[in-house]
Amino acid sequence: MKNLVIIPTYNEKENVEEMIRTVFSLQTPFQILIIEDGSPDGTGAIVKRLQSEFEGKLHLIEREGKLGLGTAYLTGFKWALEKGYDYIFEMDCDFSHPPEDLENLFKACNEGGADMAIGSRYIKGINVINWPLGRVLMSYFASVYVRLVTGMKIMDTTAGFKCYSRRVLETIDLDDIRLKGYGFQIEMKFTAWKHGFNLVEVPIIFTERQEGTSKMSGGIFNEALWGILKMKMRSWFKKYPGYKS
Repeated sequence: MKNLVIIPTYNEKENVEEMIRTVFSLQTPFQILIIEDGSPDGTGAIVKRLQSEFEGKLHLIEREGKLGLGTAYLTGFKWALEKGYDYIFEMDCDFSHPPEDLENLFKACNEGGADMAIGSRYIKGINVINWPLGRVLMSYFASVYVRLVTGMKIMDTTAGFKCYSRRVLETIDLDDIRLKGYGFQIEMKFTAWKHGFNLVEVPIIFTERQEGTSKMSGGIFNEALWGILKMKMRSWFKKYPGYKS
């Protein structure tokens, strides 16, 4: 199996080297693609230095400025499909997603029959560490709202720690994904679900970053709030053919 972990970065100099080394230390073989959005703190230079040490395993796409989380992943997805990867992972660089759980997501797809495995904060209670109560409640009830609007049964609809089987990304029209901020995470799950793919939640413990600065803002949730309604209405006029082998 060819496994690719896509990690978008912006000002992650405190985390990026440790994250790369941690992923490469896991028993399951993973390659990494860093999507670097012109960090002024030198994140890209750190990745370039490490590429000589991890030749053929560590890949880098540099972009000019902050172009958004969704566009970073879409760029990575298209690159991964062109290069023939079998499983493609989404992951933050700040250690809020436990790197060791990449192996659990992989097993859920490779052995457990999932088409998409979701690292879920809410499938077994609320497993979030170091978030203020207000942010926990906002995140949790955002997922409740998404379930009500979309009909999905996913507990953690905004999760950004995921494994896709190749066929999911081949089936979804990536150029038709509209939401570019954190609403992107919801739209990808919803679209895969509408196509009839098997989405499975794998419990994780989410820990707020210890190093660097959070990219979260109120505008991200506003986009998701209204964007999800528009997404649902658009779905009434779209067809979602199942995957054909």
